[in-house]
Amino acid sequence: MSYVSPKDFTTKMIDAGEAKVFMATRDTLIRAFMAGAILALAAAFAVTVTVQTGQPIVGALLFPVGFCLLYLLGFDLLTGVFTLVPLALFDKRPGVTVRGMLRNWGLVFTGNFLGAFTVAVMMAVIFTYGFAMPPNEVGQAIGTIGEGRTVGYAEYGAAGMLTLFLRGVLCNWMVSTGVVAAMMSTSVSGKVIAMWMPILLFFYMGFEHSIVNMFLFPSGLLLGGDFSLGDYLVWNEIPTVIGNLVGGLTFVGLTLYATHARTGAARRPVLPVSDLPRDAAVPADTTPVGAR
Repeated sequence: MSYVSPKDFTTKMIDAGEAKVFMATRDTLIRAFMAGAILALAAAFAVTVTVQTGQPIVGALLFPVGFCLLYLLGFDLLTGVFTLVPLALFDKRPGVTVRGMLRNWGLVFTGNFLGAFTVAVMMAVIFTYGFAMPPNEVGQAIGTIGEGRTVGYAEYGAAGMLTLFLRGVLCNWMVSTGVVAAMMSTSVSGKVIAMWMPILLFFYMGFEHSIVNMFLFPSGLLLGGDFSLGDYLVWNEIPTVIGNLVGGLTFVGLTLYATHARTGAARRPVLPVSDLPRDAAVPADTTPVGAR
């Protein structure tokens, strides 16, 4: 598997974040567009498999193929840059600024959305034969997902919003773990194996991924889902984006950076006198007699 040590792959994380800040605008948009499109196709595939087999675990087992492909092709997801780019800022890499970080996030968000939305339109056409008939079984399932994960949260008010936010946090904890896990190996097989489990986990558990939702919810709206654009933005996309940022940066980026890139000084053992070598000199007791 050609294992890479945590200290070394943490350095690779910081290097990757720095490179993304200085990437050309056209390259950032192209890579983000393709990442959003491939992940959207993987989501459509997973929903199709789930509907046809009636077994959600089968769809979850197969969904990571899209994530692995986009990672190996060098494309960028918003969830990944949320975790990697800030590390270059914390590490004080020359030229890396807050403005540069926000620029990268904005471009990747835009590219991801355009890619996911393009696939959403294509799949909506396929599910309805060019809107000439009602959506097929898979299209109806996507519409139901959109309803349950927007107005379904809204029914519970603040408790629903908290649940949505935490699902976003847990999602990018797992997704960013997959991104980092791929850096643990220098072989393709090792990268794929390391990525597969955390991506499977997030998808099967129903956690909220902002880019997957850029496909599912516009698709649901196009296919007649009973929710609005405002429902999608307020009761899913915006809280999910914030949750993804908190989850990836807090539980993956900062924790690895703090303990592997900025490792604390090791503690020295304090041995009792009985454990000292026999020929070791024992310090004389210099305490004044009157103070003993």
